[in-house]
Amino acid sequence: MLLISALVSGIGLGSMYGLIALGFYLTYAVSGTVNFAQGSSMMLGAVLTFAFARTLGWPYPLAVALALLLCALYGLLVEFVAVRPFVRRGSDAWLMATVALGIVLDNVVLFTYGKEPRALASSLAQTPIELGGVGLGVYPLQVLIPVVGVLLAAALHALSRRTRWGTGMLAVVQNRVAARLMGIPIRRVVAVAYALSTLLAGIAGVLIAPLLNVNADMGTLFGLKAFAVAILGGIGSPWGVMIAGLLFGILESLITSTLGSSYTQIISFGLVIVALALRPNGLFGRAEVKKV
Repeated sequence: MLLISALVSGIGLGSMYGLIALGFYLTYAVSGTVNFAQGSSMMLGAVLTFAFARTLGWPYPLAVALALLLCALYGLLVEFVAVRPFVRRGSDAWLMATVALGIVLDNVVLFTYGKEPRALASSLAQTPIELGGVGLGVYPLQVLIPVVGVLLAAALHALSRRTRWGTGMLAVVQNRVAARLMGIPIRRVVAVAYALSTLLAGIAGVLIAPLLNVNADMGTLFGLKAFAVAILGGIGSPWGVMIAGLLFGILESLITSTLGSSYTQIISFGLVIVALALRPNGLFGRAEVKKV
């Protein structure tokens, strides 16, 4: 039962890493940049949901919908303030700018929301699943999370292949000059990519909040691990990123359940280093072909 619980918990946790990492994939695929405030976006989704649902007492579906809308708007802000001005000048300073904006958001939430962790109760995370009268130590939400993650990954794949916006994104990736000549609004496409990336992170925050305590610092480690997952999976491969997230989450959960949480970060990140040393382009990534 302990193994089953660890596996299910790991799959759920890995799905969260995968969702946040898909945001890294989106922005990198479209613009060659990434949003290092992704962890803060995940925290924002959780905190806003708590504020609307618990503090203001709004219906939970309305609280979640508004929280995710604001997460998407935050993505537009990140692109407009911390990415576009620097990319326009050919500068890589967006790296530090996105980090700085994430730190600003974390501290704004810290001052307004407070530093004390708070529980966001959910009926899906209160009663463990039983099999034959025996508790599995697994909550329904932990089973629902990977389902949502896979469905969102499939929806993202369909969006990129079968819609006008998806085709525009792929065109921008392949040849920005040709895309501009074809009338594709490149700035708008990049902005939408950032909005979608923070939306995915916000969804991760909403889903994981009932299983963890909601606080202003909850997104920091999640964002770091999600970026590691994005690199490990091959940041240019959406399915690779999602699979890497699942593998990372399962690995973490198994290490924690067998050796204890003290060894989790040491071993998991150590294995990431080894994996990248053997596969520099990620487990599912491909080396870029440079034309000369």
